[in-house]
Amino acid sequence: MITEKILENAMYEAMRTAALEMPPDIRGALEHALEEETDPMARKHLEISLRNADLAHRGEGLVCADTGFPLYFVKAGAHTQVEGGFGTILRAAESATARATEECYLRPTMVDPLTRKNPGANVGAGMPKVDLRFEGEGNALEIIAAPKGGGSEIFGTFYRMLFPSDGVNGIKKFVIECIKNACYAGKICPPALIGVGIGGTADLCMAMAKRAALLRRVGKRNTDPAIASLEEELLRAARTLGIGPMGARGINAVIALNIETALTHTAALPVAFNAQCLVGRRWIVRIAGDGSYTLTGELA
Repeated sequence: MITEKILENAMYEAMRTAALEMPPDIRGALEHALEEETDPMARKHLEISLRNADLAHRGEGLVCADTGFPLYFVKAGAHTQVEGGFGTILRAAESATARATEECYLRPTMVDPLTRKNPGANVGAGMPKVDLRFEGEGNALEIIAAPKGGGSEIFGTFYRMLFPSDGVNGIKKFVIECIKNACYAGKICPPALIGVGIGGTADLCMAMAKRAALLRRVGKRNTDPAIASLEEELLRAARTLGIGPMGARGINAVIALNIETALTHTAALPVAFNAQCLVGRRWIVRIAGDGSYTLTGELA
């Protein structure tokens, strides 16, 4: 049985660590980008970002000051048992988020959309966001804490309902336009991780794009060979735009481009675009059925 206290502690540790540690696949991608870039400003941006990550690792600040939106992606097995039922996960997420905010691992950036009143703890209507899915026959929980920076969400979110006749070429045009609009002047803090959702309903399409941006290891391709080929083609195209780190001249505006798809209506071709900034914050906690848990920065 997984208790509420275990959940709260585990989710707090995952969110706190996500604010302090750059995931290893992200760091590797940024180090590779630094080897490739020749423009002095592009190189300086990467060097500073990697230095910030080193300082945060040593306990001297956060990997990035804008800790943005507190998001939790939860995966449960068919036999997972949570004390008080699965609603406990939301309560634990609220407590964990408030604690991380109080201890200054999260900046209190969540406000009422109309009054702009700030509750001060990143907790309120709809926040923290908990995405719960069921997969497999196990009895464990996997939770990915992702404090998603505001810039990447504000300037890196696009949706369009294409005509089916627009086809793959229309999708390519839309994605490249989104990359240009999001990355120039460094608005989304590139090199970015880009998620693209194709198909489904409007909300499913947007959700797929976000999960593709946040929850896939850099370099891992879609299991469908045709989709994987499209991912690689779009990533190559992004490298020809002349945009590099933080909008400077260069080739690494994007370090990952991931696509997820779903069935859609015969009259529809929805496409969504969501970006994650260069620090790619996410940390994973895996809670066994007996309540023990482990933290890792490595995605499967």
